[in-house]
Formats: sequence, C-alpha cells, structure tokens
Amino acid sequence: MNIKGLSRRNVLKGSGALLAGAAFSTSVRASAPPPEPITPALIEAAKKEGQVIYYTSTDLPVAEKLAKAFEAKYPGIAVRVERTGAERVFQRIGQEYSSNIHAVDVVNSSDAAHFIVWKRDGFLAPFVPEEVAKFYPVEHKDIDGQFASFRVWLSIIAYNTSLVKAAEAPKSFADLLDPKWKGKIVKAHPGYSGTIMTATYQMQRDLGWSWFEQLAKQNIMQVQSSADPPKKLEIGERAVMADGNEYNVFQMKEAGRPVEPVYATEGSPLIIGPNGVFKAAPHPNAARLFQAFSLSREAQQLIVDVGGLRSVHSQVKDKAGRRALTDIKTMKDDAAAVEKEGEAIKARYTKLFRV
Repeated sequence: MNIKGLSRRNVLKGSGALLAGAAFSTSVRASAPPPEPITPALIEAAKKEGQVIYYTSTDLPVAEKLAKAFEAKYPGIAVRVERTGAERVFQRIGQEYSSNIHAVDVVNSSDAAHFIVWKRDGFLAPFVPEEVAKFYPVEHKDIDGQFASFRVWLSIIAYNTSLVKAAEAPKSFADLLDPKWKGKIVKAHPGYSGTIMTATYQMQRDLGWSWFEQLAKQNIMQVQSSADPPKKLEIGERAVMADGNEYNVFQMKEAGRPVEPVYATEGSPLIIGPNGVFKAAPHPNAARLFQAFSLSREAQQLIVDVGGLRSVHSQVKDKAGRRALTDIKTMKDDAAAVEKEGEAIKARYTKLFRV
C-alpha cells in the first residue's frame, strides 16, 4: 500500500514485545486515560445511535456469535459485521480514509502491526474499559489506552486423522519437507491473512527462508485466509496443513470432525489480534459499548468456549480438553518488525510460491 498516511513502512522502526509500554507509545501522555465503566448513560446513548460497524478478520461464525451476544445483551443496537482478511481490512480502511469516508466504528485485526499505523496516524480513540484496566496484563493493552488484545491464538500444523495415522503425522515444520507430503499440504497466504503474515515473519526469522524454498517444492495447495486450511483439511482435500488457525481446528475437533492439531517442536507462531475504537467512528457511543463488551469476561469466555480462541483476561477459564498455552512452545511475536518487513515478506513469498 502507498496510501498517504497509511503506508506499512510509516511506522516505528524499533522492535519490542507486542503492545508493551514505550515501544508502542506515540503520545505525549505518560499513561492511559482513566478506565470507563459501562453506565446507563452510555447504554442509552448507544441505543439512540442504533448500530455499530465492526470490521474484523475473525472467522465469520465467531464474529457473528459475538455480535449476537452483544445484541442480546443490549437490545436495540445492531452489529454489522464486515469480515475479511486482515490485510484487506487494512487496505479498505486506508482507501476509505483517503477518500474522507469514516464508516468503521470498531476494528479487529489479526495483524497487530496495523494498530501501530492507525495509532501513529491519529485514527484511534483512547478508551479503557474497566475490565481491561483490572484484568488484562500490561503487555496486552496499549500504554495510551487505544487498543487491547481481543484474541490470542496460534498458527499451527494439523492433519486429517482419516488420511494420516498419528504415528506418521508430522511433528515439526522440518517434517513437512519429507517427500511423502508432496501434493498433500495446504497453506494460507501472507498477502491476504494477517495471521499468516505474522506467522510467516516469525517462521522466516526462526527457520530461515531456506525452509520456505524447500516447502515451495512440495506442490502446496495455496489458499487465502488462515481459516481456509482447516476447512480443506476437514473435507479431506489435503492431508496436512502447514499453517492456519488453531481455533478452527479446535472447533472442528470438538464437533467430531477428523482433524488433529500439532504443535511443532520448533515452536508455533503466536498471533495476537487487538481491538480498537476509531476516533471518527460514526456511532461513537455504540462503538465504546461494543468495545467494552468485546473485552469483558462474558465475551472473552464466549470466544474461548465457542470460538476456540484464547484470552488474556485473567478471569477467563480455558476449556477442558485443550492444551494450555503455557504448555506449548511458541515463537515470539514482534509487531513492529512485521510492520517494517511486511512488504518485503509478501513479495518474497509471492515469488517463491508463484501466487
């Protein structure tokens, strides 16, 4: 993208842990604004606005469940979910704002680097829900209160249990280079999916581009969204997925479908998807109410239980039967580095895989 003010390169050049302190501070404030409770006045003002527009890269069924839960809790306020891949969300907002169109109220992206851009360009509104202030770790909330981690998940390997025996399943990314998997692997594209952009950055950093060069020789089925590889796996179009959403695999497995997650011995890419309210939101009160709800214990437990996602809200419980995040080796996320290197990563990936 080369839209003025929204270039992926017009951002922080340093690195640091995701959302952590000064690494993401672009404001003169020394701390976030005071936390705001959900008041009768806020609810009434939101009901007068009547709707909230939510741009998100969350898998559509999960986003719609969140929307329906909000609508049930706050009758009279409709949620319009606009779901597409994170890179498309970013592009759409860039195009709208360059044309002075302010349509989005609340945004969620699986590419946390997008929030660096939006914040530095002054597009996000400071708003700290009470539960974020009380129950979220400091590294998962912006120092200036402009966004917080709505969802956390992994990009993982998985296999179809009807096509692959457990003993023969890949255990590592290195295993995917075995000739026996040629023509049997599906993976998503970093040019469409923020999850895969983030995962590709971590993997090329930790495994090297030589791994991708060898994988490209495996006759990969290339799809777009990180939600697509689990779907191809589920219906048996491919036996193994090289990347994709852990949460889709959880949903499918718990519904009795023949899929099994694999946590690579080298470490699984860690993905963090923040939520933020736009300063020029057309429905500012409904936007704040929806943001507060999305980050509440109620909504966070819903996205864990129903959506297969993970939450950093300290009051939310893991669903029984799922492997705890603390027991999984993960790669380190670095949103600033993804922002700096994103365009080069997409270009190199496209050349390697010819897509």
